[in-house]
Amino acid sequence: MDKKTILVTGADGQLGNEIRLLSANFPDYQFLFTNRQQLSIENADAVNDFFSSHIVDCCINCAAYTAVDKAETEQEKAFAINGAAVGFLAAACKISNALFIHISTDYVFDGSGIAPYVEDHPVSPVNFYGASKLKGEELALQNNEDAIVIRTSWVYSATGNNFVKTMLRLMSERTQIGVVNDQQGSPTFAADLAKAIMQIVEKLEGSVESFKRSQLPSGIFHYSNEGVITWFDFAVAIKELAGKDCVVNPISTAAFPTPARRPAYSVMDTNKIRQAYGVIIPGWKESLKNCMAQLSENQAH
Repeated sequence: MDKKTILVTGADGQLGNEIRLLSANFPDYQFLFTNRQQLSIENADAVNDFFSSHIVDCCINCAAYTAVDKAETEQEKAFAINGAAVGFLAAACKISNALFIHISTDYVFDGSGIAPYVEDHPVSPVNFYGASKLKGEELALQNNEDAIVIRTSWVYSATGNNFVKTMLRLMSERTQIGVVNDQQGSPTFAADLAKAIMQIVEKLEGSVESFKRSQLPSGIFHYSNEGVITWFDFAVAIKELAGKDCVVNPISTAAFPTPARRPAYSVMDTNKIRQAYGVIIPGWKESLKNCMAQLSENQAH
Protein backbone atom coordinates (compact mmCIF):
# COMPACT_ATOMS: atom_id res chain seq x y z
CA MET A 1 0.00 0.00 0.00
CA ASP A 2 1.37 3.41 -0.94
CA LYS A 3 1.95 5.73 1.95
CA LYS A 4 -0.24 8.83 1.98
CA THR A 5 1.80 12.04 1.94
CA ILE A 6 1.03 14.87 4.36
CA LEU A 7 2.37 18.33 3.62
CA VAL A 8 2.82 20.52 6.72
CA THR A 9 3.42 24.19 5.95
CA GLY A 10 4.80 26.55 8.59
CA ALA A 11 6.78 23.62 9.98
CA ASP A 12 9.04 25.86 12.10
CA GLY A 13 6.14 27.36 14.05
CA GLN A 14 4.72 26.05 17.32
CA LEU A 15 2.07 23.78 15.82
CA GLY A 16 4.18 22.66 12.86
CA ASN A 17 6.93 21.71 15.26
CA GLU A 18 4.53 19.62 17.39
CA ILE A 19 3.27 17.77 14.30
CA ARG A 20 6.91 17.11 13.37
CA LEU A 21 7.52 15.61 16.85
CA LEU A 22 4.35 13.48 16.51
CA SER A 23 5.14 12.29 12.98
CA ALA A 24 7.36 9.49 14.32
CA ASN A 25 4.17 7.90 15.74
CA PHE A 26 2.62 7.75 12.25
CA PRO A 27 4.89 5.49 10.17
CA ASP A 28 2.05 4.83 7.71
CA TYR A 29 2.28 8.41 6.45
CA GLN A 30 5.05 10.23 4.68
CA PHE A 31 5.48 13.83 5.91
CA LEU A 32 6.76 16.82 3.96
CA PHE A 33 7.63 19.68 6.34
CA THR A 34 8.17 23.08 4.72
CA ASN A 35 9.07 26.51 6.07
CA ARG A 36 8.94 29.85 4.24
CA GLN A 37 12.29 29.29 2.54
CA GLN A 38 11.20 25.91 1.15
CA LEU A 39 7.68 26.96 0.12
CA SER A 40 6.54 30.55 -0.13
CA ILE A 41 2.79 29.98 0.22
CA GLU A 42 1.90 33.60 -0.63
CA ASN A 43 3.26 32.99 -4.14
CA ALA A 44 0.55 31.21 -6.18
CA ASP A 45 3.06 29.92 -8.76
CA ALA A 46 5.30 28.48 -6.04
CA VAL A 47 2.31 26.68 -4.50
CA ASN A 48 1.16 25.27 -7.86
CA ASP A 49 4.70 24.20 -8.77
CA PHE A 50 5.09 22.42 -5.44
CA PHE A 51 1.81 20.53 -5.88
CA SER A 52 2.65 19.55 -9.44
CA SER A 53 6.12 18.25 -8.46
CA HIS A 54 5.06 16.43 -5.24
CA ILE A 55 2.24 13.99 -4.54
CA VAL A 56 0.22 15.54 -1.71
CA ASP A 57 -2.72 13.65 -0.17
CA CYS A 58 -3.27 16.05 2.71
CA CYS A 59 -2.05 19.57 3.47
CA ILE A 60 -2.08 20.93 7.03
CA ASN A 61 -1.53 24.68 6.85
CA CYS A 62 0.22 25.79 10.04
CA ALA A 63 1.85 28.78 8.32
CA ALA A 64 0.60 32.15 9.54
CA TYR A 65 1.49 35.75 10.13
CA THR A 66 0.97 35.90 13.91
CA ALA A 67 2.34 39.31 14.97
CA VAL A 68 -1.01 40.70 16.13
CA ASP A 69 0.18 44.26 16.87
CA LYS A 70 2.48 44.49 13.85
CA ALA A 71 -0.43 43.50 11.59
CA GLU A 72 -1.97 46.93 12.27
CA THR A 73 0.81 48.49 10.17
CA GLU A 74 1.82 45.46 8.06
CA GLN A 75 -1.68 44.85 6.75
CA GLU A 76 -0.60 43.86 3.27
CA LYS A 77 1.82 41.24 4.58
CA ALA A 78 -0.75 39.86 7.04
CA PHE A 79 -3.40 39.54 4.31
CA ALA A 80 -0.91 37.95 1.87
CA ILE A 81 0.05 35.17 4.31
CA ASN A 82 -3.18 34.74 6.32
CA GLY A 83 -5.57 35.46 3.46
CA ALA A 84 -4.50 35.02 -0.17
CA ALA A 85 -2.01 32.20 0.54
CA VAL A 86 -4.73 30.11 2.18
CA GLY A 87 -6.79 30.44 -0.98
CA PHE A 88 -3.85 29.25 -3.11
CA LEU A 89 -3.31 26.17 -0.92
CA ALA A 90 -7.03 25.35 -0.79
CA ALA A 91 -7.32 25.56 -4.59
CA ALA A 92 -4.17 23.46 -5.13
CA CYS A 93 -5.57 20.80 -2.77
CA LYS A 94 -8.86 20.73 -4.66
CA ILE A 95 -7.07 20.18 -7.98
CA SER A 96 -4.86 17.46 -6.43
CA ASN A 97 -7.80 15.80 -4.69
CA ALA A 98 -6.00 16.37 -1.37
CA LEU A 99 -7.52 17.04 2.03
CA PHE A 100 -6.95 20.64 3.20
CA ILE A 101 -6.80 21.47 6.92
CA HIS A 102 -6.27 25.11 7.83
CA ILE A 103 -5.68 26.66 11.26
CA SER A 104 -7.55 29.85 12.15
CA THR A 105 -8.17 31.88 15.30
CA ASP A 106 -10.63 33.04 17.95
CA TYR A 107 -9.76 36.60 16.83
CA VAL A 108 -12.38 36.37 14.06
CA PHE A 109 -14.89 37.23 16.84
CA ASP A 110 -15.32 40.73 18.29
CA GLY A 111 -15.16 39.62 21.92
CA SER A 112 -18.55 40.98 22.94
CA GLY A 113 -20.01 37.50 23.58
CA ILE A 114 -21.06 36.17 26.98
CA ALA A 115 -21.38 32.47 26.10
CA PRO A 116 -18.90 30.22 24.26
CA TYR A 117 -18.95 30.93 20.52
CA VAL A 118 -20.31 28.21 18.26
CA GLU A 119 -18.86 27.84 14.76
CA ASP A 120 -21.61 29.76 12.97
CA HIS A 121 -21.69 32.70 15.40
CA PRO A 122 -21.40 36.00 13.46
CA VAL A 123 -17.79 37.03 12.89
CA SER A 124 -16.52 40.58 13.29
CA PRO A 125 -12.77 40.96 13.94
CA VAL A 126 -11.59 43.96 15.98
CA ASN A 127 -8.06 44.05 14.52
CA PHE A 128 -6.27 43.49 11.21
CA TYR A 129 -4.77 40.18 12.31
CA GLY A 130 -8.30 38.83 12.93
CA ALA A 131 -9.52 40.30 9.64
CA SER A 132 -6.65 38.65 7.73
CA LYS A 133 -7.39 35.28 9.34
CA LEU A 134 -11.09 35.64 8.52
CA LYS A 135 -10.17 36.28 4.87
CA GLY A 136 -8.19 33.02 4.94
CA GLU A 137 -11.19 31.10 6.27
CA GLU A 138 -13.41 32.54 3.54
CA LEU A 139 -10.95 31.72 0.76
CA ALA A 140 -10.31 28.21 2.13
CA LEU A 141 -14.00 27.34 1.96
CA GLN A 142 -14.67 29.22 -1.29
CA ASN A 143 -11.82 27.47 -3.12
CA ASN A 144 -12.32 24.06 -1.54
CA GLU A 145 -15.72 23.08 -0.14
CA ASP A 146 -14.17 20.01 1.55
CA ALA A 147 -11.71 22.14 3.55
CA ILE A 148 -11.52 21.80 7.32
CA VAL A 149 -10.87 25.03 9.20
CA ILE A 150 -9.89 24.72 12.87
CA ARG A 151 -10.10 27.89 14.96
CA THR A 152 -7.90 27.86 18.03
CA SER A 153 -6.86 30.31 20.74
CA TRP A 154 -4.00 31.37 23.04
CA VAL A 155 -1.56 28.84 21.57
CA TYR A 156 1.59 28.00 23.51
CA SER A 157 4.21 25.23 23.52
CA ALA A 158 7.67 24.38 24.82
CA THR A 159 9.17 25.94 21.66
CA GLY A 160 8.80 29.29 19.92
CA ASN A 161 7.61 32.59 21.37
CA ASN A 162 4.50 32.41 23.51
CA PHE A 163 2.85 33.67 26.70
CA VAL A 164 4.13 30.84 28.91
CA LYS A 165 7.76 31.39 27.95
CA THR A 166 7.43 35.18 28.18
CA MET A 167 5.95 34.93 31.68
CA LEU A 168 8.71 32.58 32.86
CA ARG A 169 11.35 35.00 31.55
CA LEU A 170 9.71 38.07 33.13
CA MET A 171 9.20 36.27 36.45
CA SER A 172 12.92 35.47 36.52
CA GLU A 173 13.89 39.07 35.76
CA ARG A 174 11.41 41.04 37.90
CA THR A 175 10.00 41.07 41.42
CA GLN A 176 6.50 41.92 40.15
CA ILE A 177 4.58 42.02 36.88
CA GLY A 178 1.13 43.19 35.76
CA VAL A 179 -1.08 40.91 33.65
CA VAL A 180 -4.49 41.75 32.17
CA ASN A 181 -7.43 40.37 34.09
CA ASP A 182 -10.34 41.43 31.86
CA GLN A 183 -9.82 39.25 28.76
CA GLN A 184 -11.30 35.75 28.97
CA GLY A 185 -10.43 32.79 26.84
CA SER A 186 -9.02 29.27 26.77
CA PRO A 187 -5.34 28.43 26.25
CA THR A 188 -4.34 25.77 23.72
CA PHE A 189 -1.29 23.56 24.18
CA ALA A 190 0.04 23.09 20.62
CA ALA A 191 0.89 19.42 21.33
CA ASP A 192 -2.79 18.71 22.10
CA LEU A 193 -3.97 20.43 18.92
CA ALA A 194 -1.38 18.49 16.87
CA LYS A 195 -2.76 15.21 18.28
CA ALA A 196 -6.33 16.28 17.48
CA ILE A 197 -5.38 17.15 13.89
CA MET A 198 -3.70 13.77 13.36
CA GLN A 199 -6.76 12.05 14.83
CA ILE A 200 -8.92 13.87 12.24
CA VAL A 201 -6.53 12.86 9.45
CA GLU A 202 -6.71 9.20 10.49
CA LYS A 203 -10.51 9.26 10.87
CA LEU A 204 -10.94 10.86 7.45
CA GLU A 205 -8.66 8.40 5.74
CA GLY A 206 -10.36 5.45 7.42
CA SER A 207 -13.94 6.65 6.89
CA VAL A 208 -14.19 5.73 3.19
CA GLU A 209 -11.46 4.65 0.80
CA SER A 210 -9.83 8.08 0.59
CA PHE A 211 -9.82 11.50 2.20
CA LYS A 212 -12.12 13.08 -0.36
CA ARG A 213 -14.94 10.60 -0.36
CA SER A 214 -15.38 10.83 3.37
CA GLN A 215 -18.78 10.80 5.05
CA LEU A 216 -17.36 12.92 7.88
CA PRO A 217 -18.12 16.65 8.08
CA SER A 218 -15.89 19.42 6.76
CA GLY A 219 -16.20 23.17 7.41
CA ILE A 220 -15.30 25.12 10.54
CA PHE A 221 -14.44 23.60 13.94
CA HIS A 222 -13.26 25.02 17.26
CA TYR A 223 -10.43 23.61 19.36
CA SER A 224 -8.94 24.89 22.61
CA ASN A 225 -8.17 23.27 25.95
CA GLU A 226 -11.00 22.93 28.47
CA GLY A 227 -11.68 25.74 30.91
CA VAL A 228 -12.19 29.52 30.87
CA ILE A 229 -9.56 31.81 32.37
CA THR A 230 -8.05 35.29 32.06
CA TRP A 231 -4.43 36.01 31.12
CA PHE A 232 -3.92 36.88 34.80
CA ASP A 233 -5.21 33.43 35.89
CA PHE A 234 -2.88 31.86 33.33
CA ALA A 235 0.11 33.83 34.66
CA VAL A 236 -0.67 32.88 38.27
CA ALA A 237 -0.86 29.17 37.32
CA ILE A 238 2.51 29.46 35.50
CA LYS A 239 4.03 31.15 38.56
CA GLU A 240 2.74 28.42 40.91
CA LEU A 241 3.90 25.55 38.72
CA ALA A 242 7.33 27.14 38.24
CA GLY A 243 7.67 27.99 41.94
CA LYS A 244 8.54 31.64 41.22
CA ASP A 245 8.49 34.40 43.87
CA CYS A 246 7.47 37.17 41.47
CA VAL A 247 4.25 39.01 42.45
CA VAL A 248 1.61 38.90 39.69
CA ASN A 249 -0.74 41.90 39.77
CA PRO A 250 -4.06 42.01 37.91
CA ILE A 251 -4.37 45.03 35.57
CA SER A 252 -7.02 46.21 33.12
CA THR A 253 -6.64 46.11 29.35
CA ALA A 254 -6.93 49.93 29.46
CA ALA A 255 -3.82 50.05 31.66
CA PHE A 256 -1.86 48.07 29.09
CA PRO A 257 -2.62 49.65 25.70
CA THR A 258 -1.51 47.76 22.58
CA PRO A 259 -1.60 48.84 18.90
CA ALA A 260 -4.19 46.12 18.14
CA ARG A 261 -7.42 45.77 20.10
CA ARG A 262 -7.94 42.38 21.75
CA PRO A 263 -11.33 40.66 22.11
CA ALA A 264 -12.50 40.79 25.75
CA TYR A 265 -14.21 37.39 25.52
CA SER A 266 -13.05 34.73 23.10
CA VAL A 267 -14.18 31.44 24.59
CA MET A 268 -15.14 28.90 21.91
CA ASP A 269 -17.58 26.00 22.09
CA THR A 270 -15.69 22.80 21.18
CA ASN A 271 -18.61 20.35 21.04
CA LYS A 272 -18.66 20.06 17.25
CA ILE A 273 -15.10 18.72 16.88
CA ARG A 274 -15.63 16.27 19.76
CA GLN A 275 -18.84 14.89 18.28
CA ALA A 276 -17.63 14.76 14.66
CA TYR A 277 -14.18 13.27 15.28
CA GLY A 278 -14.23 11.83 18.81
CA VAL A 279 -11.50 14.25 19.86
CA ILE A 280 -10.83 14.23 23.62
CA ILE A 281 -9.80 17.66 24.90
CA PRO A 282 -7.66 17.93 28.05
CA GLY A 283 -8.15 20.64 30.67
CA TRP A 284 -5.89 23.69 30.37
CA LYS A 285 -4.13 23.13 33.73
CA GLU A 286 -3.17 19.53 32.95
CA SER A 287 -1.77 20.64 29.59
CA LEU A 288 0.12 23.55 31.13
CA LYS A 289 1.76 21.07 33.53
CA ASN A 290 2.79 18.93 30.56
CA CYS A 291 4.29 21.94 28.81
CA MET A 292 6.20 23.04 31.90
CA ALA A 293 7.57 19.51 32.31
CA GLN A 294 8.74 19.62 28.69
CA LEU A 295 10.41 22.99 29.25
CA SER A 296 12.25 21.63 32.31
CA GLU A 297 13.37 18.61 30.32
CA ASN A 298 14.61 20.85 27.47
CA GLN A 299 16.62 22.91 29.97
CA ALA A 300 18.14 19.79 31.49
CA HIS A 301 19.54 18.68 28.11
